[in-house]
Amino acid sequence: MADRSPPEPPPTMALVDVAKSFGAVQALRGLSMDLRPGRVHALVGENGAGKSTVVKAIAGVHLPDTGHVEIDGQRVELTTPADAQRAGVAVIYQEPTLFPDLSVAENIFMGRQPLGRGRRIDYATMRERTEDLFARLGVYIDPDRPASGLSIADQQLIEIAKALSRDARVLVMDEPTAALSGTEVERMFAVTRSLRDNGAAILFISHRFDEIFALSDEITVMRDGGFVSHAPTAELDIDTVVRLMVGREVTTLFPKQEVTPGEVLLEVDGLTRDAAFEDVSFSVRAGEIVALAGLVGAGRSEVVRAVFGVDRHDSGTVRVAGRTLPRGRPAAAMEAGLALVPEDRRQQGLVMELSVQRNATLTRRWALSRLGVLTGAAERSATRSWARRLHVKAARLSDAVATLSGGNQQKVVLAKWLATGPRVLLIDEPTRGIDVSTKAEVHRLLSELAADGMAVVMVSSELPEVLGMADRVLVMHEGRVTAELPRAEASEESVMYAATGQREAAA
Repeated sequence: MADRSPPEPPPTMALVDVAKSFGAVQALRGLSMDLRPGRVHALVGENGAGKSTVVKAIAGVHLPDTGHVEIDGQRVELTTPADAQRAGVAVIYQEPTLFPDLSVAENIFMGRQPLGRGRRIDYATMRERTEDLFARLGVYIDPDRPASGLSIADQQLIEIAKALSRDARVLVMDEPTAALSGTEVERMFAVTRSLRDNGAAILFISHRFDEIFALSDEITVMRDGGFVSHAPTAELDIDTVVRLMVGREVTTLFPKQEVTPGEVLLEVDGLTRDAAFEDVSFSVRAGEIVALAGLVGAGRSEVVRAVFGVDRHDSGTVRVAGRTLPRGRPAAAMEAGLALVPEDRRQQGLVMELSVQRNATLTRRWALSRLGVLTGAAERSATRSWARRLHVKAARLSDAVATLSGGNQQKVVLAKWLATGPRVLLIDEPTRGIDVSTKAEVHRLLSELAADGMAVVMVSSELPEVLGMADRVLVMHEGRVTAELPRAEASEESVMYAATGQREAAA
């Protein structure tokens, strides 16, 4: 008897044998992939595997050299982001792309503002719609406040609200949870599942395997711009996916070396900044890795910025090797041997239009200059050794740093600061948005630096990273240190108790 079951509808979106090159670099090699209604499709691969190029092809930023994109089985050309938006595509990029001087509501409805009498913008309606979107997300951000100064977490939530406002049929989520707390992630996942259940086709990109396995229905693995594997999530496990991603076994994600701590290199005593943190005190010895843990908004990033002098603290002292640092003087901090790798590498760590070698030498320009002149050859020579040590993947060191993947951009920021030979390294979210293989490389490097006598202060929102790399864990809640846990006593439960203000339970 003939099969009378209805034929499966075409995918909402399909990439068919898509290839894309940038000069001599082949970013995509004949990739095919389907995004189907009511499914969450995870796309995984190392940084540089081609995931961002896939996103930009879907978003209308890059037109494929060969191959094509289909919507509902019909071939389309998405030559601009506006084409993709009209086709029902919404993209939440790994890095927020907000207009800092505009309000939250204006950012969400940019180009689609509701109009009232005389075709003037109806700000009341726009504000009301913005509040409705945040209510769906289970959060509140003032619609009228400027986007400048918002945390990475809040910027990501605004990007999510912007996507929701478009009622998109295809939702592409490129590392959307990288800077969100556990509660915010769960809220976002609830919204994502609701969109999926209402028929949206979702492409989800993350380096966090717990999220991938919790949210996705199917997984496609890429490597070196090409297709490696596609399978239902239920048929895979983490070890298999990692092996497919990197083409080899990743033996140790947290290669922590045991080191006997030396002299105290950093002392922070009673550090306070109004409305940010209060009475923060700790010390770090040579060879130690001390982690600042806590939920987003606990004040961890604000503390390391104040220690380095980017933000001026109101009271308290910072000493490096016994030398008291002046408030709000990053140059004095650098001279004393401090280095700060910031959380937001694109806005605070790099000058995106400059070359890899120029970015990597920004902290040493006078030292590398001769008679006040810094040549390209000197920049390349100074950068090359760090690029090799950190395994920076770049076609040419003279290329703009914006052309690199997120993980390689993070390595350039590390190279810039490590080249100064710091005694104390402050590093904020060292592996945010980078792949498992690069994470292992960064962890290995931090362990080596500590073994060589550097003091490391690491801010991290990833508990496995905190527990795997830290000799001591300082947990913050609402601007205060609520627990100090030695490595042997630190666990997910004890850290989370302290991060939510349950000091007794943490103790």
